[in-house]
Amino acid sequence: MNRFRRVRDNLKRAYDSGRDSVRTARAASSSQERWTDYDEFVPPPPDPAIVHHSTSSRDDADVPQPLRIAAAWSWRLIVVGVVGWALLQLIGVVSVVVVPLAIALLLTALLKPAVGWLLGLRLPPSLATFLVLVGGLAAVAGTLTLVVNQFIEGVPQLTQNATAGVRQIQDWARTGPLHLSDAQVDQAIDSGQEWINANTSSLTSTGIATAATIAELVTGLLLVLFATFFFLRDGRKIWRFLVRLFPVSARWSLADAGDASWRTLGAYVRATVLVAFIDALGIGLALLVLEVPFPFPLAALVFLGAFIPIVGASVSGAVAVLVALVDQGWVVALITLGAVILVQQVEGHVLQPLIMGRAVAVHPLAVIIGIACGVVLAGIIGALVAVPLIAVLNTGVRRLSRRRPEIPPDAVVVTTGNA
Repeated sequence: MNRFRRVRDNLKRAYDSGRDSVRTARAASSSQERWTDYDEFVPPPPDPAIVHHSTSSRDDADVPQPLRIAAAWSWRLIVVGVVGWALLQLIGVVSVVVVPLAIALLLTALLKPAVGWLLGLRLPPSLATFLVLVGGLAAVAGTLTLVVNQFIEGVPQLTQNATAGVRQIQDWARTGPLHLSDAQVDQAIDSGQEWINANTSSLTSTGIATAATIAELVTGLLLVLFATFFFLRDGRKIWRFLVRLFPVSARWSLADAGDASWRTLGAYVRATVLVAFIDALGIGLALLVLEVPFPFPLAALVFLGAFIPIVGASVSGAVAVLVALVDQGWVVALITLGAVILVQQVEGHVLQPLIMGRAVAVHPLAVIIGIACGVVLAGIIGALVAVPLIAVLNTGVRRLSRRRPEIPPDAVVVTTGNA
């Protein structure tokens, strides 16, 4: 009886176990069928966040890289522009100091070789600087005196010739191709006189303003003299002091760029003086041969105009041609124009490449743009310093962009307490 009961219990447990396994299989099958129909609606796993090494967040990474680069350039250019504008405003406020210092730097670059030559003769630095400065002042004063004397002596004759020229123009307007009547010519003359009378007040106010700035001119002249003297004597010490104000890691590059820029400035000023002298000599001889009045003052004007490349030479040459036209007539004026063009061509194609050299070579487009900006910002002084400033900046930036030479590992570095 007990054996029969054990068999029955075993069969019952086997039946229950099989039924449970069937139920489990059915439940799994129905669950798989139910979720299989909705697999296409299950959201895909999120993509990994791709962040560029130049971005700090996912929002920056969503912005296209060209737009991010353009924005980075834009705000940096805006900052540079604001700083440049503030610097120009500061220079405008202290222009009474900045302009004399700029002129003093140009004079120092011109006179430095003479001071070096006197120092080679074992003269004290102060005495050598004083002699060079006095000699330069004497040369400038003598030249200005000669120019003014010749101009004063020739003004009456030039005035008479100008009056005769105006009469010739009036006759040509009546009898020439224009065929103007006497009433029309008189009306044109009256219009010119009315314009002069209407602008008399502005001309007078300009003269009064100019007279009011005599004190500033005297102050600027004294500052030029003192600054030139100390630049000639202690320029190297001043530059070393300024370099020490910068971090140690930047001193070598800054000192190297400054030395190269100073050499460029000196070469530019001396070459410009030589080219200007040759231009003035050539045009002055042509005026002297053609018996044009004021040959020496016009040659001095050409010399001064040559310090403003391209524009200055053209303006001074036009003045010489105009004087020849008023005094000698069309034939002599055309010959003078030919002489001016010939001298300028020799200057542009022979003297400039030969004397200036590649050290201070600046593209003519950069020269024109620099002169135009200089005239707009600072007038004649701006046109005078624009080209040397561009040449100096060109050399300085090129030097700063160079890679600093690496010191060999086996090199011995020697330091001194005076460095």
